[in-house]
Amino acid sequence: MFQDFIEILILSAIQGISEFLPISSSAHLILISSFYNLKTSSLLIDISLHLGSLFAIIIYFRKDLFNLRHNLKLLNLIIIGSLPLIIFGYILYSTDLINFLRNIEVIAFTTLFFGIILFFADQRKIDKNISSNLNMRTVIFIGMFQILALIPGVSRAGITMTAARFLKFNRVDSSKISFLLSIPALTGASFLGLKDAMNHSIEINYLIIFAVIFSFVFSYTTIKFFLSYIDRFSLNVFVIYRILIGLFLIKIIYF
Repeated sequence: MFQDFIEILILSAIQGISEFLPISSSAHLILISSFYNLKTSSLLIDISLHLGSLFAIIIYFRKDLFNLRHNLKLLNLIIIGSLPLIIFGYILYSTDLINFLRNIEVIAFTTLFFGIILFFADQRKIDKNISSNLNMRTVIFIGMFQILALIPGVSRAGITMTAARFLKFNRVDSSKISFLLSIPALTGASFLGLKDAMNHSIEINYLIIFAVIFSFVFSYTTIKFFLSYIDRFSLNVFVIYRILIGLFLIKIIYF
């Protein structure tokens, strides 16, 4: 029981921290499962971890989400920006093509390559914000970039912030756009997971509850920390982390 508890804590920390940082949660979860035989890793646990992150983003941005009833333009933009990922995600999962991408080689090169792309995007001059410059053109651009997040190692948070920074949105607003777009993405991932789970016999136990709670705590803390961090600093620390992880994985694979 104690070992199961520790494994759930580790998985929750990986999901909660890496989901909202530009470092790819799916890549870290795949890597930890590849190097360690986790007994608690399962479809239902994955769903629980995503639900914890979803609840965290909803609670943290509850005021912004509540105010969307007075800002239908922003609500529509969030929906439109999420459609490309939802459509392509459904196609990849329903055809099982997504499993061809779930390997360490893909993660190594995407982590490295898109980390470098993030660096160049973060050097752009800042002159745009959500209230004045988020429109149909910009949100579709970001939404199309978000499709790449279906590839493990790309990072949904990372690629949406990369797109927003290329469009010259400031770092805080780039992150807020990314976080708002994560709500439909996490909802979709949870829905697809539940759809698959319905085809199997499932049992709700204490590990499921712990997974939701711990993922929520780690996710909420990460969101709060990250928004405070990027208000003062660049994204370089995450770029360096991605490059080091990518090079480390390449060394393991080829040397």
